[in-house]
Amino acid sequence: MSKLGTLGARLHRGEVGYDFVKNRKIWYGISILITITAIVGLAVRGLNMGIEFQGGAVFTTPKNTSVSVAQAEEYAEEASGHDAIVQKLGDGSLRIQVAGIDTGAADRIKESLADDIKVDAEQINADLVGPSWGDQIANKAWQGLGIFMFLVVIYLAIAFEWRMAVAAFVALIHDITITVGIYALVGFEVTPGTVIGLLTILGYSLYDTVVVFDSLKEQTRDITKQTRWTYGEIANRSINSTLVRSINTTVVALLPVAGLLFIGGGVLGAGMLNDISLSLFVGLAAGAYSSIFIATPLVADLKELEPPMKALKKRVLAKRAHAAATGEPLDDYAEDADETEDTDVVDDAAPAVVGPRSQPASRARGRGRSSGKRR
Repeated sequence: MSKLGTLGARLHRGEVGYDFVKNRKIWYGISILITITAIVGLAVRGLNMGIEFQGGAVFTTPKNTSVSVAQAEEYAEEASGHDAIVQKLGDGSLRIQVAGIDTGAADRIKESLADDIKVDAEQINADLVGPSWGDQIANKAWQGLGIFMFLVVIYLAIAFEWRMAVAAFVALIHDITITVGIYALVGFEVTPGTVIGLLTILGYSLYDTVVVFDSLKEQTRDITKQTRWTYGEIANRSINSTLVRSINTTVVALLPVAGLLFIGGGVLGAGMLNDISLSLFVGLAAGAYSSIFIATPLVADLKELEPPMKALKKRVLAKRAHAAATGEPLDDYAEDADETEDTDVVDDAAPAVVGPRSQPASRARGRGRSSGKRR
């Protein structure tokens, strides 16, 4: 852990790092490939919508029911003529879910199940969800998601700028698409818990993205008053300076969610945990990925399309070419004296590259002395 802390400090100071922005086309390609796979899975397999969205009935048998899950599923499908989902609960009872049936059919199925599993019909609890109510819930969920996305874009445009709002919006769409696509591929049931999980991971993804954006905003203040670094290089420094923090928060958040998904849902058989835990697990991982590999590099691309940023990049490259041709130290090509104070913040925003960073030589050193030596 101490080594990780030391690495985080070195990343923050720009002593080591990885050039995320330079390799952004690789990350864009990976994201496009994953997104296309998710969309194809969604189009081919579709989502397994729960009865809360399409209507149906849920039957709960008494405790310690002797009938197996496979037998109960067979009984329910024979009685209803529809596919049934059966889960064994912790107290030994069975949760039998049948979608697309009305109240009359539910009463008949309840009587048939009671005969098959040899219990009194009154001991089976039936919860009904009408199709119209399910459609209403689905519409409200989509409306809530749309309002959430709209407010997020407006807030980021006000707090930062529209380019960062666009980049964050693209990252959110990326996270939603991947999460929903994996639901389609895996076949897990989509319930209100899934929607809650989606909204939760979107908030987490935004948190991670805003942390990087805030660092980028601070480090690019008065960026055009210097000629040491381009916007993309400072954006890369912002990613590296918050990288360890993003990794730590993501791992800490994923551990309990992994416990719910793999131990609670897989080992212990608490299948009802799968609907929310899968969305959280996939969404947290996708959100951390998009904030590092998608959002900030996209902001750099959009910013460097601006004429001032193009001119800055041209000046920076010309300055470096001149320094390389003359063999003079790059840091000796300092800004005009009246701009020195304005560039202090940006000088700290050096791009994260492997190896130690050279320190600027003082231009006042030895000034006014014949020998140029310090007394």
